[in-house]
Amino acid sequence: MNRFADATAVRSIGDGRYAGVVHEGWDIGGNANGGYLLAIAARAMADAVGRPPLTVTAHYLRPAPAADCEIDVAMVRSGRRLATATASLSIGGKSTLQVLGSFGEQTPGGPSRQMEEQVGLPAYTDCVTAPPPNEGPNPALMEKIDVRMLPEDGGFRSGEPSGRAEISGWFALADEEPVDAIGLMLVADAFPPPVFNSGLPVAWVPTVELTVHVRGVPAPGPLRCSFRSRFIHDGLLDEEGEVWDSTGTLVCQSRQLALMPRP
Repeated sequence: MNRFADATAVRSIGDGRYAGVVHEGWDIGGNANGGYLLAIAARAMADAVGRPPLTVTAHYLRPAPAADCEIDVAMVRSGRRLATATASLSIGGKSTLQVLGSFGEQTPGGPSRQMEEQVGLPAYTDCVTAPPPNEGPNPALMEKIDVRMLPEDGGFRSGEPSGRAEISGWFALADEEPVDAIGLMLVADAFPPPVFNSGLPVAWVPTVELTVHVRGVPAPGPLRCSFRSRFIHDGLLDEEGEVWDSTGTLVCQSRQLALMPRP
């Protein structure tokens, strides 16, 4: 199950309920990546409301192993431009993910202001893979995606973190599969946590809540990504990010709250 579209496919089983599968290989240490899990739920929600996602917020209740899953979607309101729905993704009868989202078509045109430029990066081929093949076995997820970091942002791998809780680089799906609006859910959570460059342990960083704003459907090509943590205290940390496509258009913004790294 190498293709992202296949690995996040769902089928309607009636009354707002969908069946899906959390596939092996989209995980880190046996737990499904949070963005991948959100993509499954968002695909069911988009099908139920008949519109693509604009913004989704997920709360993670427990780790998600590879298994069959069920998504229950409920419409909150359907208007002329936006439809809002909730969803609950369950594995083995236990609620694993709760989602609230608004869905609607992008409407280009009107005033446009961009207060920040896209992150400056070397060429895709000049950035380093995360992690590189010579550093032992990769997390399973890294076989499905191609994440390339700024060389100076990869110091945490050798015990030399930059001291800045930031990581920027490129993202692409394996086999050059196009990234659509659903794929942006994965992009928002696919990079190593920037907190690794703060000097904290390089370990599991469980996501509590993840919000993804879809600002556009990406043009073909690798995506420029930039993620950072600004506040780390009391056992919690924030992470915010931006994603630009090959035309320099901002296509995604994300923000999440996570627990401190767990060895």
